[in-house]
Amino acid sequence: MLVSMTDTEGALSDQNRVLEVRRASFGDAELHDTAAAELQPGEIRLRIDEFALTANNISYAGAGDLLGYWDFFPAEHDRAVWGRVPAMGWAEIVESANPDLPAGGRYYGWFPMADSVTFTATATRDGFRDDGAHRQAHAPVYRAYVASDRDPYSDAAPDGEDRHAVLRVLFLTGFLADEFFADCGGAGGDAYFGAEQVIVLSASSKTAIGFAQRAAKRAGLSVIGLTSASNVAFVESLGFYDIVVSYDDIAQLPGGPSVIIDMAGNPSVLADVHAHLGDDVRHSMMVGRSHHDSPPASTDLTGPAPQFFFAPMDIERQLAAWGPDEYRRRSAEAMLEFIDGSRSWLEIEHRRGPDGVVSAWADVYNGSVAPNVGLIASFASA
Repeated sequence: MLVSMTDTEGALSDQNRVLEVRRASFGDAELHDTAAAELQPGEIRLRIDEFALTANNISYAGAGDLLGYWDFFPAEHDRAVWGRVPAMGWAEIVESANPDLPAGGRYYGWFPMADSVTFTATATRDGFRDDGAHRQAHAPVYRAYVASDRDPYSDAAPDGEDRHAVLRVLFLTGFLADEFFADCGGAGGDAYFGAEQVIVLSASSKTAIGFAQRAAKRAGLSVIGLTSASNVAFVESLGFYDIVVSYDDIAQLPGGPSVIIDMAGNPSVLADVHAHLGDDVRHSMMVGRSHHDSPPASTDLTGPAPQFFFAPMDIERQLAAWGPDEYRRRSAEAMLEFIDGSRSWLEIEHRRGPDGVVSAWADVYNGSVAPNVGLIASFASA
């Protein structure tokens, strides 16, 4: 029998419910209960109030071994079989053995899909850092949690927390990818590698939309979206793409000096785009893998080999180039513009209770969530 970790007053019991996915087949997910151990000095326990589920979470599972996502919140039993996929959300400290981080603080960051989580934490200027031994190898951005009252991206709108949980990390990835192209990764030379157009694969994905919104501001650059036939009308309605083409019509893509940004991770589509554009491809960037069930990659790809873009590392590059204050100013200004604009095209849908969490994972994995919907899940029933 599964026992909820939260009682009617919001306090925590001695059981923690968590959604774990099968590492070899992450479409399979189960609810597991674990014991909540007594806090040790320096630790804090947070009640996880809500978290977002998008295709990005499926990408985390797909890259769980390669990029260490399974190590964020290791499963307590059968780790070779089960894993916990990190998700962006909001949580509140409800127990503390850390004098610098009292109960009551509310934080944004990476959490497991669970009732609660315990961290070995170190207070920082704007929140805290997860200093668990298993986290030392991870990029600083993955270990940082920002307090709601010190959040540089603060949004006081009633739906602000929901939209930031869904969009913040996705937009920052798109924002950084556009900046990478704009200065060719710090290597100098013409912006966007001298390209006249950027081809965006999986143009309906939220990361792609964030990228396209930024790229559309670049003078002399045509932004072309590739998407499924069923999403063409939606993508056109956004107003960020100059041309929208379905995957069935790749042969209609215009030629000319091009860069490619691939959010889909579908090797056969990417190979077709490379083959069509040929020597016109100046740079090919891989970002995500929203098409987790795509066929194996082609070994005979025309043009330059795709380069993986890892946003956490690019944050470090931009911090060095701009300085922390200027990075915060630019990214906050851009993000708040994007998230405010999302109210015209993105509907927030809540899934509550354990069954709601399970259904949210299943629907995202199966690709049955419409591109104009953002899912927010919570183990709490209300």
